Amino acid sequence: MNQCVAVDSMIQDALREDLAAAFRICHQLGWSESVGNHFSAATSVDGAKFLLNPKWQHFATIGPDDLLHLDSNDEAALEGPNAPDASAWCVHGTLHRKKPDAKVILHCHSPYATALACLKDPTVVPIDNNTARFYGRTAYDLEFGGIADATEEGERLAQSLGDKTVLVMGNHGVTIVGETVAAAFEDLYFFEKAAQTLILAYSTGQPLAVLSDAVAQNTADGWRPYAGMADKHFAFLKNGLPPL
Repeated sequence: MNQCVAVDSMIQDALREDLAAAFRICHQLGWSESVGNHFSAATSVDGAKFLLNPKWQHFATIGPDDLLHLDSNDEAALEGPNAPDASAWCVHGTLHRKKPDAKVILHCHSPYATALACLKDPTVVPIDNNTARFYGRTAYDLEFGGIADATEEGERLAQSLGDKTVLVMGNHGVTIVGETVAAAFEDLYFFEKAAQTLILAYSTGQPLAVLSDAVAQNTADGWRPYAGMADKHFAFLKNGLPPL
C-alpha cells in the first residue's frame, strides 16, 4: 500500500469512527427515532461517494464498520445488503452530489427543532446567543409532501438549502451540514437548544425581545472564534459513550 492510499484509509477510518459516534450520541440525547433518520459524510471531493447508516439499524448500535460506503451515481447501491431506504438515498445522495461542500449531513427529528418546524412561521428569531448563532445561516423548506423518498424531493431540498448550513424542514425536522462531523454535530446541538429557547419563549404568550439585525449579526460573527469548541465538545461526548 503506497503512502497516499494509507493516509486516505486512515482519514476514512477516522471519519467512520466520528460518524458512528454521532449516531450513538444522538440517541443518548434522546434525538433518535425508532430505526429511522440518517447521518452521512462525503468521502470524495465531488461528494458523490459517501458514508451512510444501513437501512433500519438503531442509532444506539451503529459502529464504524456498519456504515455503508455508497456512490450516489450508482443506482445498483439500492440492491446491496442493508441498502439504504429510498428516503436516505434520495435526500442524502442528492444533497452530497449537488452540494459537494456539504461534507457532513445530519438529519434528525429532535423534539424542539421539530416543534419549531411545525409552526406556521418557523423562522429562527434571534433572541439570545444560541438563536443568533444561526442568524444568516438558516434556510427553510416549507413544501412538506410526506415521506421524502422521491428524487425531486432531494433536488428541492438542495435548492432550498442554497449556501446555508441549516435547513429547517417544515412539518418535518432539521438538516445540518458541516465541514466535519464535530462541527455539524455542534450546530445540531446548539440548534436544538436555540429551538428550545424559542418554543419556551413563545409558550409564555409574551412578546419576544428580538435582537436588532446589527446585534444579531455581531453575535453570529462572534461565534466564529469559538469554532474549536466543537472538537472539544464532540471528543468529550465520544469519550462518554459505552462500548458497543
